[in-house]
Amino acid sequence: MDATLPLLPLESFGNESSNSSTDNDGQIHSVFSQAEHNIVAAYLITAGVISLLSNIIVLGIFVKYKELRTATNAIIINLAFTDIGVSGIGYPMSAASDLHGSWKFGNAGCQIYAGLNIFFGMASIGLLTVVAIDRYLTICRPDIGRRMTSSSFAALILAAWINAFFWALMPILGWSSYAPDPTGATCTINWRKNDASFVSYTMSVVAVNFIGPLSVMFYCYYKVSKTMKQYTHSSSLQNINMDWSDQLDVTKMSVVMIVMFLVAWSPYSIVCLWASFGDPRKITPAMAIIAPLFAKSSTFYNPCIYVIANKKFRRSIISMLCCQSRKEINITNILPMDTSSSTTTQ
Repeated sequence: MDATLPLLPLESFGNESSNSSTDNDGQIHSVFSQAEHNIVAAYLITAGVISLLSNIIVLGIFVKYKELRTATNAIIINLAFTDIGVSGIGYPMSAASDLHGSWKFGNAGCQIYAGLNIFFGMASIGLLTVVAIDRYLTICRPDIGRRMTSSSFAALILAAWINAFFWALMPILGWSSYAPDPTGATCTINWRKNDASFVSYTMSVVAVNFIGPLSVMFYCYYKVSKTMKQYTHSSSLQNINMDWSDQLDVTKMSVVMIVMFLVAWSPYSIVCLWASFGDPRKITPAMAIIAPLFAKSSTFYNPCIYVIANKKFRRSIISMLCCQSRKEINITNILPMDTSSSTTTQ
């Protein structure tokens, strides 16, 4: 499709699917009852509020405590912004449509909603990959990790955002497309129209933004695990400037991040691959709605990972929530992102 062509009218969406229907006015009707839509809306509202509050608290921690503003912790700040983007824009539009019983923001709203969700989702995956690379360089290749500067991390973070922007923009320009899903109350990649454009786009996205990052994460954390065991057995932890507690925290964070990455994005990837190589009409409406909901769930579990993995970060949150006076925090070996960087704000 030529990029200059106007976007398809809303009534053209859904013609390929038996999971939704349209009336003479082009209004898409969902296969779900209004009660079921209300349940989904309640989940989205609850998850959105939790995500917004928790990620705002995360940003508040970095604003209040200058000691936490390290170059590598900038990755966490960017992750928080991606989560706020989804929960602050995507959740409200989807919840409003569920309460309405169908997509209520028109074709332009559909493009904006789907594009932003893909943009923030791909950026989040890219940033998690940067986290894995940082851990690998810090623990396994400290000679390189010590040479990483604020500019180095800024370049990696920028690359994650540029990659996300590229993949979010392509369906708007004609490589695949965005359309309401079979629920009729949200928009996503138009996987019901499994033509060559959709298949090529989907395979590229899955390879670049799922299989690739996942492979990097597994490799990095596998090497981290082996390095930790090596130093533990040799009783020479001081050689990498870490104590056992720090290593244990890194391991916990690594495992949780990989598991939650898989939990969040695997269902969505399976649906897209199924639509590419199978009959999209056989994808049940329940699966069609569960897959993107799982992907969105990453917005509120990321802050939980920070708290679980970092005792000092947890104490800082408690201190801020209890309105205690500002205290200096000893950030020696602070986790999850620490030893490969120095404080960027003095």
